[in-house]
Amino acid sequence: QVQLVESGGGLVQPGGSLRLSCAASGSIVSIYTMAWYRQAPGKQRELVAVTSDSGSTNYLDAVKGRFTISRDNAKNTVYLQMNSLQPEDTAVYYCNMRIQRATLNEYWGQGTQVTVSS
Repeated sequence: QVQLVESGGGLVQPGGSLRLSCAASGSIVSIYTMAWYRQAPGKQRELVAVTSDSGSTNYLDAVKGRFTISRDNAKNTVYLQMNSLQPEDTAVYYCNMRIQRATLNEYWGQGTQVTVSS
């Protein structure tokens, strides 16, 4: 069994920063992509940032220059540093990993609320 546990969400004022973390535990051979998604009320879930096992990254246009995704392979952990947060960044953020065990499967974290408000 694999579990993804997220932490780091909360309430922040516009212009502030937060750092999200997501750690995978269980019997893991390797982790390919690690990603962050978000879902705002009444909207579809969208990909915010993704990093591959080679270290390449891609970002949603709306967060480029403000958010940074990084990974620590030794800890099976992915991070999302979020700077210059705006009210439109308010959403539940979910981590996602493609993990190799006996087979390759996709796993999701439980979600963490990020609220940007004055």
